[in-house]
Amino acid sequence: MIHIAICDDEKCMAEKIEKMAADFFGKKKEEISVMRYSSGEELLKNNEKMDLLFLDIGMPGMDGMETARRLREQGYKGFLIFITVLKEMVFQSFEAGPFDYLVKPVQETQFERTMERLFLSRQEKVSPEKVSLLVQKGYESDIISFQDIVCCEIIDRKVYLYLTTGEVIDYYDRMENLEKKLDERFFRCHRSYMINLNHLKSYRDNTAYMANGKEIPVSRLRNKEFSNVILRYMVEWGS
Repeated sequence: MIHIAICDDEKCMAEKIEKMAADFFGKKKEEISVMRYSSGEELLKNNEKMDLLFLDIGMPGMDGMETARRLREQGYKGFLIFITVLKEMVFQSFEAGPFDYLVKPVQETQFERTMERLFLSRQEKVSPEKVSLLVQKGYESDIISFQDIVCCEIIDRKVYLYLTTGEVIDYYDRMENLEKKLDERFFRCHRSYMINLNHLKSYRDNTAYMANGKEIPVSRLRNKEFSNVILRYMVEWGS
C-alpha cells in the first residue's frame, strides 16, 4: 500500500492529481490510499503515514515552501513533489529536498514522466549514492561515496574534498581528472570549485550555498549554464 497525500487549495487540481495517481499506480498493480488537504496548516496536523506528498507552493496562508520546511523538521522523509505555477520557483526549493516539481496546468505526460522516475527509485536495488571515488595518496587509498562529497576545491596542484562528516581529504590531482571520474550530480561552477548538487541548499547572487555552510562562487561564464543544470538535475536525478 502506497500512502499518498495531496495538499492544494484548488479542489479541481487535487481531484486531477488523485485521478492521475490512481490511474498510474493502477497500471503498476499497486494499491494506494489518498488523503487530501486544502492548506499547509491542515496538513501539518496530519498524523497519517505519507509515502508520497503532492504539495502546492502557492497556497494562501502558509505556502508550500514553509509547509515543506516544517514537515522536514518534523522528520518527514517521504517523496515530495511540488506543484507550482512558475518553473522558477524550483530554485527556492532545494532545502525541502523535493523529488521533482509539476508545473500547472499539470499535463498527463508530465505527470507520467515524474511518476515513472519515482516508481523506479522505489524499486531500485542499487542506489546511485553507492557510486564511489577511489582516492590514492602514496601507498594509501580511500574509497569515498559520491554522496559524501559536498564540494571539491583545487589549490595549486592539490584537490580538497569537503565531506558531509566535516572531514577534508586532500591529495594531488588535477580538477580535470576528478571531473571525469564523477557523475552528473557534480557541476564545475568555477575553475577552482566543483559542487555536489545533492548538497546545494540555495543559489543567489552568483553564489552557491552548500549544506555544510560553505559558500562557493559561481563564475559569470558558468552562471547561465548552472541555472539550466539545476533544472535538468531536478528532473533527471531528483533530491
